[in-house]
Amino acid sequence: MLKNSGLCDAASDMLPAMQALLRGWFDLEAKGTTIRRELGSGLTTFLTMSYILAVNPLILSAAGMEKEAVFFATAVSAGITSILMGLFVNVPVALAPGMGLNAYFVSVVLGSDGAISYQMALAAVFFSGLIFLLLTLTKIRPLLVDAFPESLKLGIGAGIGLFLIFIGFKGSGLLSVLAQQSAESGDVLENWAVQPGNLQQASVYLGLLGLLLVGVGSVLRWNFSILLTIAILTFLSILVGETAMPDPESFWKPRISTAHLLALDIPGALELGLLSIIFTFTFVELFDSFGTLVATLRKAGIQGEEEKKVIGKAMIVDATGISLGALLGTSTVTAYIESASGIASGGRSGLSAITTGTLFVASLLFSGLILLVPASATAPVLIFVGMLMLTSLSRLSFEKPEEWVPALLTVLFMPFTYNIASGIAVGVLSYVILASVAGRIREIHWLLWAVTGLIVLRYSAGGMH
Repeated sequence: MLKNSGLCDAASDMLPAMQALLRGWFDLEAKGTTIRRELGSGLTTFLTMSYILAVNPLILSAAGMEKEAVFFATAVSAGITSILMGLFVNVPVALAPGMGLNAYFVSVVLGSDGAISYQMALAAVFFSGLIFLLLTLTKIRPLLVDAFPESLKLGIGAGIGLFLIFIGFKGSGLLSVLAQQSAESGDVLENWAVQPGNLQQASVYLGLLGLLLVGVGSVLRWNFSILLTIAILTFLSILVGETAMPDPESFWKPRISTAHLLALDIPGALELGLLSIIFTFTFVELFDSFGTLVATLRKAGIQGEEEKKVIGKAMIVDATGISLGALLGTSTVTAYIESASGIASGGRSGLSAITTGTLFVASLLFSGLILLVPASATAPVLIFVGMLMLTSLSRLSFEKPEEWVPALLTVLFMPFTYNIASGIAVGVLSYVILASVAGRIREIHWLLWAVTGLIVLRYSAGGMH
């Protein structure tokens, strides 16, 4: 009895010391946050991002990859890179295999008529990560912080916000996207239409309720309102039958397979000469990660000289994550804009990202429970966070068309092309042209001219994709 009492006393003595260590390591007091708030923020980010655990295996399986192995690679890559971001950069930004880039990965394999295997495509991702890391270490990527004018930075943040709103509307069923099909072949055509969602679907009402809940929580300044909204909507989704309640025993069945670990075919990729594919991966990664980091870090209050320093470190982790993900067996790992949901709930330090990463690793053991959270439960959060990010447009100088026109084009092109990189590319091109016409050609950073050349080269060869 005395022995057990001694152990309890030792544990109680260690807890304050551990809390003090965390507060010091992550500089929580200076950032105006607490351990509890950071843990809640990390959980919120994880719940908002956790859809990738289900979606990524479904997408990459179209390229012939094993779902269980992709699930493993997704969870582990997201876990390790998010923890690295928290430990070494101390920002509340989590990483995972990126949407859009996984779709391009599949298109590379399926569009090659068997010439390119998923193993070769993984090798292309691996090489793009190495190139990315080289660009970072040579200080080229951090220079983008100086090269991009303030108006474009504001446009990037707001554009990603509108992009999130569109994703949230689709996920909740508040909007539906209809693609016309050919009557003869059944192939999906280019033209498509957006219309209001079906009011007979429970997800629509859950989405509206979720928007109301996060709105009320914002008015009352509840930091936990986003997490509470996700929990309530998940419970209601089960209650109304939209989400099936699985057998409790399935909660404890791990979904682990390492079939794609170190499966990349580097000799095959080199022999085939996948230079254009590697270039495309690198190009899209450049703008996706840069845009996401700028938007999320600014939402966390990181700007000015601190922004330059932090983005430089964050880009090293991002680049490392790309190659790491390929070695584990998944498409490009990148910083996630969904991190903004955790930031909106109060996250300000790397402890939030570490919490998210730890939960991703733990998801290997509790995949059944985690995948229970439906898209309708996280969609209102994405919409609300997107609306918050749109408020940055109020800081635009609307007296100067050469600033607000490129910024708004960036905002509009991101959701309408369903591509962050396309929005940034249009913004850069329009800014360079209009700033030159306005007689401000000397203000344009030399690196922005180089980026403009790359954009012209990339899109003249492959269109806006």
